[in-house]
Amino acid sequence: MIAARRDWRASYAFVELNFRAIRRYWGWEAVWLVFAVVNALTVAYIAPGGREVAGEAFATDRLVLFLVIGTVVWAYLQQVFDSVGFMIAWQRWEGTIESTFMAPARRLAMVAGTSAFAIAYAFIRALLVLGAVSLFFDLDLLQANWLTALAVICVGSVGFLGLAVMVAALPLLFLERGEQMVMITLAALLLVSGVFYPIEVLPGWLQVVGRLSPATYVLEGMRAAVLDGASVGDVAEIFPPLLAIAAVVLPLGILVFRTAERYALRSGRLKRHG
Repeated sequence: MIAARRDWRASYAFVELNFRAIRRYWGWEAVWLVFAVVNALTVAYIAPGGREVAGEAFATDRLVLFLVIGTVVWAYLQQVFDSVGFMIAWQRWEGTIESTFMAPARRLAMVAGTSAFAIAYAFIRALLVLGAVSLFFDLDLLQANWLTALAVICVGSVGFLGLAVMVAALPLLFLERGEQMVMITLAALLLVSGVFYPIEVLPGWLQVVGRLSPATYVLEGMRAAVLDGASVGDVAEIFPPLLAIAAVVLPLGILVFRTAERYALRSGRLKRHG
C-alpha cells in the first residue's frame, strides 16, 4: 500500500512537471495549436478543391468530415506521441535530465505520469482543433456515436503510448539524431495508418505494415462512429487487434526504454547534452 501510494505521488509529480513546462512555454504551445488548426483546415479544403478540379459533383460534405476526422484524430495521436516520445529530448534540452533520473521515482511512475498528462492534454487540443474547424465547415455530427468513438480512442491510445515509450529511448541512445528519428517514426505512421485516405489505396506490402499500426484501427473505428453512427458492436472487429497490439507494444516499449536507460547510464550519455 505504501509503495503504491509512493508510485501514485511520483506519477502525479510528472503530470505536474509536464503541466508546468507547458505553462512556462505557453507561447510555443499557442503557436503549435494555431499550426494544428491551420493544418486541419488545409486538409479539409482538399474536399471542395477536389470537386473544383475534377469538375464533377460528389459527396463533398462526407469527404470533408472524413478528412476532418483523420486530421483531428491524428492531431490527438501526434500530441500523445510527441509528449511521450520527446520526454527525454525535452529534459535534455532544459538541462534537467540528470536530476530527473536521480529522482526517487521508478521509471514506471515516470512513464505513467507523462502518459497520463499526454492523453489529457492531447484530448483538450483535439477538441480545440475540432471546434475551430467547425467554424469554417458545417460539420454534420448529429448521427455520431460518441460512446463508440470514446471506446475506440481509449483502447487505441494504449498501443500508441507503447510505441511512444519505445521511441522515447531513441534520444537516449542517439544524442545527435534521436529527435529526428522520433519524427521519422511519426512520419512513417502517418503514411501507413490511413489518416487522409483508406489504406486500401496503398501498395499491398504497405497495407500489411499499416495493419500493424494502432492508428489504423483507431481511425477506422472513429470514422465508423462519427460518419455512420456505428455502435461498439458494429466495430467490434477492431478491438482484438488493438488489444493485441497494446499487449505486445506497451510492455515491449517499457522494456526497451529501461534497457536504453541502463545503457545510457553506463556510457555516460545522460551527462552529454549534444
